[in-house]
Amino acid sequence: MTTTPSITRTVTGAARALALTLAVGGLAAGLVGAGTASASAQGGLVSQRSGGDDDPAGDDHGGTRSGGDDRVIRTGSCSDGATWKLKVKTDDGRLEVEGEIDSNVAGERWRWMLRHDGSVSDRGVGTTAGRSGSFEVERRMVDLAGTDAVVLRAVRDGQVCRGVVNY
Repeated sequence: MTTTPSITRTVTGAARALALTLAVGGLAAGLVGAGTASASAQGGLVSQRSGGDDDPAGDDHGGTRSGGDDRVIRTGSCSDGATWKLKVKTDDGRLEVEGEIDSNVAGERWRWMLRHDGSVSDRGVGTTAGRSGSFEVERRMVDLAGTDAVVLRAVRDGQVCRGVVNY
């Protein structure tokens, strides 16, 4: 089956509009997802997805931009067995940042902070949920001139997770 470019653009545009509507609704409510609190007065949205595995197969591009996709993904290990993932991409002239902490234990409370070019962009508390024992933080940030340094840091009982993407 083939699709025409105009149909593809319409479907893609509708999907983006729906995602934006849901994101704005989450901003108005101040929270998207149970069990995750944000101390931000700067906006953005926080979500917690049980299971935490929101990527389709083959989504990770090894931390590089790939074939027209402007997404950069980094993954790593925390200091005591948990793992982190940090994704940054552009969307409508802004940076869309997604961070995930996965400890494989549901019910853990983690303090997290997002920094953008050295300044605290947001901070809050996330609680791991689902079978994978993970939580996610999602924010939209201004895309500053030059390279943007985005840092996710999460701490729980002395365990530290720190991920960096230079975008």
